[in-house]
Amino acid sequence: MPEPHTGWTFLTNHARVLAAIADNHTARIRDIAAHCRLTERAVQKIIADLEQDGYLSHTREGRGNTYEIDPGKVLRHPAEAGLTVASLLSLLVEDEAGRATTPGRPHATA
Repeated sequence: MPEPHTGWTFLTNHARVLAAIADNHTARIRDIAAHCRLTERAVQKIIADLEQDGYLSHTREGRGNTYEIDPGKVLRHPAEAGLTVASLLSLLVEDEAGRATTPGRPHATA
């Protein structure tokens, strides 16, 4: 069971799951849950939400799934009008790359 988190966060669990899938299109739900610190059931629900709204699809391959993200799909909130999944994921990838090269150092300057 993942450690519980209290308080607010900058990213939604849906964004975290989508980013984890973008990083590994064949990730198991168990691995996504561990990475995102969510329960497997929560990840299953989030994947179902993302599939229902067309952000994600999956193909069964053997005992696992291969996920495909629709990079051109526009984000849902009106304040993010015109921002695509690809744009969001590229921002998250840039952040991950920066964290990997300079651990422990903040990247943004005020």
